[in-house]
Amino acid sequence: MKRIAILTAGGDTPALNATLFGAVQQANELGIEVYGLIKGFGGMVSPKLPHVRLNPLFSTIPELDPCQGGTIIGASRTYIDANDKEQLESVAARMAKLKIEGLICIGGDGTINGMQPLSEYFPCVLAPKTIDNDLGLNYIDEPNEWVKDKNDSIHDGYRHASTRDEVSLGEIVNYVTPGYATAVFVVAQSIERIRTTAESHRRIAIIEVMGRDSGYIALGAAYGQPDMILIPEVELDYPKLISRVRELYDMQKHAVIVIGEGVQDSEGQLGAKSKSVDPAGNVLFSGAAERLGEILIEELGDDYFRTNQRHDDAKSAIFTRKVGHTQRGGRPILFDRFYGAQLGGKAVEILDREQNNHLATLNWTEDSGFTTGHLSANKLRDQWGVIHAREVHHSLYNEQRFQPSELGRQYFAPIFRNAIGHEDMEAIKSNLFSPGNLVTRYQSFNVEMQKRIQYLD
Repeated sequence: MKRIAILTAGGDTPALNATLFGAVQQANELGIEVYGLIKGFGGMVSPKLPHVRLNPLFSTIPELDPCQGGTIIGASRTYIDANDKEQLESVAARMAKLKIEGLICIGGDGTINGMQPLSEYFPCVLAPKTIDNDLGLNYIDEPNEWVKDKNDSIHDGYRHASTRDEVSLGEIVNYVTPGYATAVFVVAQSIERIRTTAESHRRIAIIEVMGRDSGYIALGAAYGQPDMILIPEVELDYPKLISRVRELYDMQKHAVIVIGEGVQDSEGQLGAKSKSVDPAGNVLFSGAAERLGEILIEELGDDYFRTNQRHDDAKSAIFTRKVGHTQRGGRPILFDRFYGAQLGGKAVEILDREQNNHLATLNWTEDSGFTTGHLSANKLRDQWGVIHAREVHHSLYNEQRFQPSELGRQYFAPIFRNAIGHEDMEAIKSNLFSPGNLVTRYQSFNVEMQKRIQYLD
């Protein structure tokens, strides 16, 4: 291949630029021109097809910094309609006019759904990214275990009927996705800071984290030492929950609870049930922490906190916080920078070999450590063609302690053992409180990238 295109789609993650950087560096080695498509699939459907050359003369442009969060070529949640043949043919014609021979998409399952119709017109490869760590499989035959269940509103009418009591860490397909480690880093720091308030004022803190149907961020938050972790994969048992909160509060006069945004009880999603969806068709979650707070206020009652004059009422003793979009942003830590770049380079390698409709994967074994590989994108689909979010397998979570199980702790060890590099701490030391920050306005890469954008005639 002589010229390929690359785009970033869906929500931003800290590792996008690192993945772009790895892809461009590998393309430089292979003598391949790389064109970045502006604003993901949204740029592809534009008649002008806005684009930038990411490696003129096979030299990576200086704006592409793997240490910079976000994406210099922009992203959107616009997706290609697989049933709109006219749109697909128009996109293919524009790509041909630009002499593009293949496409790399950096994204998650929604991006795969947008990419696959295009793979019928030219080779396409996915480089994975998502802070949720939900793109992959606990084991290769997992998609075949899903069954239709109209009563499962969380999974849009499907239910996972796994019979596996435990997973082997070495058989996990796409062990971890770029962006996840940095998101956990942000969450763990947030928990440490919020605890000081809860501890000082004898309060119960409920901290909501992202992850949708998958509890990986919530479970990884164990590094911040919360007292309890609630994940979407395990239905809330209220008597057990209330009993544990009482036990903790009686012992240490405060408690910190982490809750995944998609946690559910026997009636379904815990938070406010929303009929709104994002452009990828995902139901928007909201209010899990607030709802849990209301439940604790009702179940514990005012008298419980008035005992020993700890608080005037239950409402004043319980507060909620959302870590929110800070999980998506900022400088990626070393793990995400390195492996994001590795997966970007792997995607170029796969495309250069003319392997179509594949995704690059990051796998782990005890003997080999982390290695990159690839997988046909169709391997992620169930018998109805649906890609389901990878869930935290129940063997990674201890339901009695509301904490990672022993296997769960083993899962996290290779990811976070050396996840932060010395240069990460040095960057904080030298950049955050630089005197120049007081007098120099933030220099957005968008200003320089706008000068590079080109359009089809």
